[in-house]
Amino acid sequence: MHQLTLAEIARGLADKKFSSEELTKVLLARIAQLDPQLNSFISLTEDLALTQAKAADARRANGESGALLGAPIAHKDLFCTKGIRTSCGSKMLDNFKAPYDATVVAKLAAAGAVTLGKTNMDEFAMGSANESSYYGAVKNPWNLEHVPGGSSGGSAAAVAARLLPAATGTDTGGSIRQPAALTNLTGLKPTYGRVSRWGMIAYASSLDQGGPLARTAEDCAILLQGMAGFDPNDSTSIDEPVPDYSASLNGSLQGLRIGVPKEYFSAGLDPRIAELIHNSIKELEKLGAVIKEISLPNMQHAIPAYYVIAPAEASSNLSRFDGVRFGYRCEDPKNLEDLYKRSRGEGFGAEVQRRIMVGAYALSAGYYDAYYLKAQKIRRLIKNDFMAAFNEVDIILGPTTPNPAWKLGAKNSDPVAAYLEDVYTITANLAGLPGLSMPAGFVDGLPVGVQLLAPYFQEGRLLNVAHQYQLNTDWHTRTPTGF
Repeated sequence: MHQLTLAEIARGLADKKFSSEELTKVLLARIAQLDPQLNSFISLTEDLALTQAKAADARRANGESGALLGAPIAHKDLFCTKGIRTSCGSKMLDNFKAPYDATVVAKLAAAGAVTLGKTNMDEFAMGSANESSYYGAVKNPWNLEHVPGGSSGGSAAAVAARLLPAATGTDTGGSIRQPAALTNLTGLKPTYGRVSRWGMIAYASSLDQGGPLARTAEDCAILLQGMAGFDPNDSTSIDEPVPDYSASLNGSLQGLRIGVPKEYFSAGLDPRIAELIHNSIKELEKLGAVIKEISLPNMQHAIPAYYVIAPAEASSNLSRFDGVRFGYRCEDPKNLEDLYKRSRGEGFGAEVQRRIMVGAYALSAGYYDAYYLKAQKIRRLIKNDFMAAFNEVDIILGPTTPNPAWKLGAKNSDPVAAYLEDVYTITANLAGLPGLSMPAGFVDGLPVGVQLLAPYFQEGRLLNVAHQYQLNTDWHTRTPTGF
């Protein structure tokens, strides 16, 4: 049962081959057996899962149907879940139980999805390796000595190891797509505003976006269908009709114009990954796509712009964690200043403190114009590059990451080296565009992903291309040894 995709689970439940309760018990036992190797979960919600599974079976018995009705999933541990610990991978929120459900959690629960637990993540979503979590690093199931990517590495590792068929993640600069690439999954970052951020604890509010992680594009379509939609509680949510993502999966790629930016194939890209990307291009050409070289001239400025804007927003968003209202509080503070300083110093890890300080510096009176304002201007130039490119092509294709998964601890002493792993993904967040990573092969036994970007609200086009590619390749069907 653990090898079934979401789509296969939906068919199995509809045909009464098994019940949601049976499936849930199998997967909970599998998590208990295998997750100690991976550390992909922070909290397991066995009682809630079994209650939801029984309710889903009862709804099916009464004639209800739905692709997510009775399907087991997990949530990245920054989606608020009522009465359940929502830690953000941080000591700061280790004792926080959310008093309400995030919109994404509520929508998926209403659709009948079964929540198995909350997955491990980089602290407050800050990281590219899932090593900054207060609960310890997550291991990559393809090689337990390597990172799974971050910050949604717990979700990615759990799905890749077949502990469950799909999970939610969030993407601020590639945090869905990068771990998807490093663990052989399909991961989708929707258009900014497509999925509600209400109840999703913020890292950088103008960049964060929730999305699905699964083994196939078909499964991502099913999960996105349940997540997407306008939410009046979220001022950045966009009131745009949600199409039937599954209905567009089987469209022909004949005549599809695919742009390949020349800037993607620079000295920083592992040549073995470049070869796999070119193989993917050839496969799509066989399906009728037309390839065109394009240019994104301001891509070189993306990392410095992102690492000013994101920490600036983080320093503002994380100012609420002060030891007064909720979260971690230091013991025996001498006065209010001591309470603030020690609560934040003891509650936040090194990476979070680093980004808060960078952000506070960039926003300070003497440097706002020199750093933050200039970064926002670069952000507009990057968006303009994409808009110009999409006048010529339908989607943009390239590598998801410049390298395969690195060894645990390899980049801990050099944060900038880890930041550079986001070079291909962060432009989509700066511009607010939808992006998808899909499996494209292996280098030294480690997975590699190919990234697709599309114009605003064209998630269906990304899923269509990925699905057609997956019908003609088998990379996404490979399973890590031992899982």
